[in-house]
Amino acid sequence: PEAFRGDLDLLIEASIAAGREAMKFFRNDVQVWWKNEGTSPVTAADHAANDILLDRLRGARPDYGWLSEESEDDPVRIGQDRVFIVDPIDGTRAFMEGRDTWVVSAAVTERGRTLAGVLYAPSLDELFVADATGRVEKNGKALRIIEHEGRTRISAADDMFKRFTRDLGEIERMSRIPSLAYRLAMIADGRMDATIVKPNAHDWDLAAADLILTNAGGGVCDVSGERPLYNSVTAKHGILFAGREDLLGRMVKAA
Repeated sequence: PEAFRGDLDLLIEASIAAGREAMKFFRNDVQVWWKNEGTSPVTAADHAANDILLDRLRGARPDYGWLSEESEDDPVRIGQDRVFIVDPIDGTRAFMEGRDTWVVSAAVTERGRTLAGVLYAPSLDELFVADATGRVEKNGKALRIIEHEGRTRISAADDMFKRFTRDLGEIERMSRIPSLAYRLAMIADGRMDATIVKPNAHDWDLAAADLILTNAGGGVCDVSGERPLYNSVTAKHGILFAGREDLLGRMVKAA
């Protein structure tokens, strides 16, 4: 029966298990290493959550490719139609600081597009899910972006903020949340209107959150208005805009 279980159900189960494992380390004195010449932290919790995701997901779908922030990249994935793209803890810095806004991010992609995506924020008890039928839910309730009255709520680094927000009217600048995936979830559930993504975001930050936001009526695009594709050789992106559909066009124009 395992082969007939939906990919989304599998992602949900694995993400919850990984999130529960990570919670054992949360606000405890967790071991930290630094990678990418000391710019990127990784903790024992990232590794433990990654082990669970790998075991549950590849165990059930050994023919799917694998791309994870915490696994050595296996280029075999490039030739595989369906690929798991995961970040065991997106928002590791928030996790290390004892802040709640970190998520387990897990997606299945097919030829560059996300088929199913899950974001699980165990410390907040929030589960976002989306699939290729257009379904998107937060804790079992359907999500739909409603145009926000009042100032446009946006999160962006200083340089990006000045460059791209001039056509967005009155702006309320949101405080920065380290987890990119969670920022996209906040747009999907109406707590934020847009975010500008610095260059070099990775597939594992975006693949699940993109589908959640898109199904809710928002979107993600690059400066020329193109939607990102996932499972490329580099698995990296340039500047991206994420937000309500009506705001994306205005940010692209400003670019």
